[in-house]
Amino acid sequence: MLKPYRVLDLTTGKADLGPMILADLGAEVVKVEPPGGAPSRGDALRFAAYNRNKRSVTLDLETTDGQAALLDLARGADFLFEDAGPGEMAARGLGWEQLRTANPRLVYVATTPFGQDGPYSGHLATDLTLAAMGGMMALNGDADRPPVRVSVPQTWHQAAAESAVGAMVAHHLRERTGVGRFVDVSVQAAVFWTGLQAMIAAAVQGKDMERAGTALQLGTLTLPLVYPCADGEVVMIGNGPTLVPLVPWMVADGVVPESWIGDEEWASYDMKVLQGLPLNHDYEEVMARLADWTRKFTKQELLERGLANGVTIAPVATIPELLDFNHLRERDYWRDLEVRPGVTVRGPGAFVRASGTPIARERGVPAAGEANGAIEARTPRPAAAPREGLPFEGLKVADFSWIGVGPITGKYLADHGAEVIRVETANPPDRLRVAGPFKDGVFGPNRSQFYGAFNTSKRSIALNLKTPEAQEIARKLIAWADVVLESFTPGTMAGLGLGYEDAKRINPDVIYASTCLMGQTGPAAPLAGYGYHAAAICGFYEVTGWPDRPPSGPFTAYTDTIAPRFLASTVMAALDHRARTGEGQYIEQSQMESSLYFLAPEILDYQVSGRVPRRAGNEDPAMAPHAAYPAAGEDEWLAIAIEDDAQWASLVALLGEPAWAAEPACATAAGRLANRAAIDEHLARWTAEQDMHEAMARLQAAGIPAGAVQRSSDHLRDPQLAHRRFFHPLEHGEMGTVPYEGHQFLVSGYESGPRSAAPCLGEHSMEVLLDVLGLGEDEVARLAGGLG
Repeated sequence: MLKPYRVLDLTTGKADLGPMILADLGAEVVKVEPPGGAPSRGDALRFAAYNRNKRSVTLDLETTDGQAALLDLARGADFLFEDAGPGEMAARGLGWEQLRTANPRLVYVATTPFGQDGPYSGHLATDLTLAAMGGMMALNGDADRPPVRVSVPQTWHQAAAESAVGAMVAHHLRERTGVGRFVDVSVQAAVFWTGLQAMIAAAVQGKDMERAGTALQLGTLTLPLVYPCADGEVVMIGNGPTLVPLVPWMVADGVVPESWIGDEEWASYDMKVLQGLPLNHDYEEVMARLADWTRKFTKQELLERGLANGVTIAPVATIPELLDFNHLRERDYWRDLEVRPGVTVRGPGAFVRASGTPIARERGVPAAGEANGAIEARTPRPAAAPREGLPFEGLKVADFSWIGVGPITGKYLADHGAEVIRVETANPPDRLRVAGPFKDGVFGPNRSQFYGAFNTSKRSIALNLKTPEAQEIARKLIAWADVVLESFTPGTMAGLGLGYEDAKRINPDVIYASTCLMGQTGPAAPLAGYGYHAAAICGFYEVTGWPDRPPSGPFTAYTDTIAPRFLASTVMAALDHRARTGEGQYIEQSQMESSLYFLAPEILDYQVSGRVPRRAGNEDPAMAPHAAYPAAGEDEWLAIAIEDDAQWASLVALLGEPAWAAEPACATAAGRLANRAAIDEHLARWTAEQDMHEAMARLQAAGIPAGAVQRSSDHLRDPQLAHRRFFHPLEHGEMGTVPYEGHQFLVSGYESGPRSAAPCLGEHSMEVLLDVLGLGEDEVARLAGGLG
């Protein structure tokens, strides 16, 4: 897809995934390393995971010769990625201002913890403190223990994947205007989006969402997600659609009496709970009986029984179980990767599958400097006649998707200028329309910000696709569209006569993207789940929480924050390919297969070392102290991470040289790791008397990584997010003014959106029929039976 383009990759081990995504989409990616190789090669498996399919050159950027050589490379490049601190590249004469003088069409992508400027831009940060400041930790963990991070670092992965999206948005803007752009990616803002429905809960419903272990919070209803089984845990949702088949199973397996079958209208049970309606069996009793039932079976037995009967039950998988998962094997997902000379293991394969331009891994892991002298001079491809406008202005998208991944992908296009028509129905509505937080706590399909966050800048048409009239309208939308998005269970769209083959007959050069949990093929393809099922089966639940307890996170539909970044980048690349060749194509995404890239180093490491990553609270194998400590106030916490002896000495000085910190055992990292429990106890006594934001400021001033564990109410007051104009107050038809969440990257000379509030259900149905599709009033009347 991106074969004509060259990317310079100056990332240092934190954001390498971003340029790797462009490499897999076809770009030539040149890793620029110091002589002898990048320090990140010291973690050989992580380096291999995110730097295969690249070339490598070595340059000493501390010398004038090396700087001149990079400028020469930049003159022939289309993109440059770096993850140095704010201003570091400019101090070498290699920042955006200098490089755009050499190449005015360059897209320069910089990823930093908080962005290039603003009150927190100079803060020291680690995975722990970024998880705290971005809001992830506030939602992870059990209520009676401190908040937790995911034990396998995730925050930089979130930002790195987002950097690929930012690069592609800026690329399309460059292709329109002829001018290169600077893309400023903030890890904090990327992590913020892992909060999903909790992101601005305080502004919408008047209170924050709080951590509740691994549970789904739907407004005032908290649904357990993790259930014990004979050999571990599984994830399922005890809602109406699940209870309809499960209650008879529980009867048959002797868990509840037969009278239960008729005691409730199980199909609407969760909605009745949410609305406070009378019940024969209270919510806690039903959830307890579900746990009694799952304990009788193994993970595999529950998965297979669910698949055979259309019930989504996902195992909480470990990495060995992932590598042995027959579904991935039958989809031929894994790819051999030589991680060290003579050591070949299996790593993640294609993050999407594309019919016209399949993802091809042309190279393995490059040796340092293997392409020295072999990178040919080139002139970047010239743009068409420059014109004003938004990156995707004029692009037409028919968005048939629902819930998370598809709508978020459509949001990326809509917020950046595309005309996106959201196709939905009132029967049943998108599940997010009936999940909180609801404006002012009042239930209603047009009052949910869970839906609202993912559907900004779109118009909505309500169609009952089970009717022939609606199917005819849908075909007209497909004929109109440049891009079609759908996220239903495999086979659903084809069964309606709206699959890719049908679409291609109507619109031969359409780009048609299907995303679902497990992909369109394979034995587990029918698993029609949500992001929390995917997070379990991908292995994220196994590495979140406390070692002595069941999983307690990551919060809700975690993979719904991962998969859209891969899909959006791919769709944007496919649009570029189509602009050059006229060719559309079919894109298939397994959300599981994309999301496994966030565990790629651990997958490689298990095969080399035999280590199985497990949840470890907030402990880190190399750092201590490293935890969330209580702060003054109700359930307030402060994350502190000491990376080296110098930071420890600074902490001891700030604390006033207490006697306990002078113990010889505390002087070294090994000693602190061995005595972390005692150190944590002492440190917690100090933090408990401190305001978390004031203590963070004092620690940062002393050169110590620290971050307040922030909730949505904190984010609404966060000075760094305010500096980035992250929140966008927009007027919604029913909810009034809502501070919609912004994007994780800023593009120079351009306001990224969102541009309008999310639509009410079917708000634009007549506009779409009359104005977008251009139908006459008689034809609209004939097709009116398909609305709804």
